[in-house]
Amino acid sequence: QVQLVESGGGLVQAGGSLRLSCAASGRTFSRYAVGWFRQAPGKEREFVAAISWSGDSTRYADSVKGRFTISRDNAKNTVYLQMSSLKPDDTAVYYCASRYSSTPSPPRTGRYDYTYWGQGTQVTVSS
Repeated sequence: QVQLVESGGGLVQAGGSLRLSCAASGRTFSRYAVGWFRQAPGKEREFVAAISWSGDSTRYADSVKGRFTISRDNAKNTVYLQMSSLKPDDTAVYYCASRYSSTPSPPRTGRYDYTYWGQGTQVTVSS
């Protein structure tokens, strides 16, 4: 079992930045790939970014490429999502999720590929 807790959300003006954190406890986190997803009101939960357990491989949704950066610190059992040049369309509840991975292969982007989920953190971008 892996417990995930997101933090760092809040209200920010368009063009601003936020850094989300996903703190993990439980099993050896360093063997878990981690993804960030988001869900806006009335919309499906969508993929944002993901990172392999080694940190060597990352993937991003087209809508956030060049603006968001995912990283991890396995010594701290934490994954980060640095968000810059935020837009009102980025407003959503952001969730982190993890899945065990036996190899540091490129992380998956499907929400159903992930086993453990956090409770989410609200990000609101005002225009």
